[in-house]
Amino acid sequence: MGDSGPDIRQGGAALPVEGRRARGRLRPGRRAAALGIGALALAGCASGAVWLFRDDLPHPLGDERACAGSEQRLPDRILVHGTPIPSDAADVHYFTRNGRAAVSFRSGLLPDYLRDAGIVPAGADLFDERHGSVGVAGEPHKLPDGLCGPALQSPVWYYHSVDGVRVTVERSPLYGDALRFPARAVVTYPLG
Repeated sequence: MGDSGPDIRQGGAALPVEGRRARGRLRPGRRAAALGIGALALAGCASGAVWLFRDDLPHPLGDERACAGSEQRLPDRILVHGTPIPSDAADVHYFTRNGRAAVSFRSGLLPDYLRDAGIVPAGADLFDERHGSVGVAGEPHKLPDGLCGPALQSPVWYYHSVDGVRVTVERSPLYGDALRFPARAVVTYPLG
């Protein structure tokens, strides 16, 4: 025959129907505890996954130097028309959009870089107005749209080259014929 509950012959008492149904379910206090433990286990797994992939999550294109909204990843060794940015470049940030790049970095080797990249001809004065122009002193210089990172401090000097490369560098606030040391620069150039 079918199961009709505890066997009275073995000393068990017959449970009412409600008691038999409730026997397989958790009581409200135990249900909350089980749900809490399940939620903690799920949260632990989620935080473990975030920790495992934390380096890739906040950075666009998987590159910590890229600013939000960048369309193209730049190589690890950033080249501007074949010339790498200085080897001591620190605090590097870049933004790419519509076939152009804007790169910001701080370096103590900017005079050599400007000459190596052909922005200032060899032997020419860094502040010759045939190759650039002075910026207005005062407030921190505004970065190009989309470029993240620290702003340039005034005064600045602008360089323009015939191939579409533009460079803005921090000048010394004390000496008109010197750059800050180290100086921050922003280089904008066409990609490709």
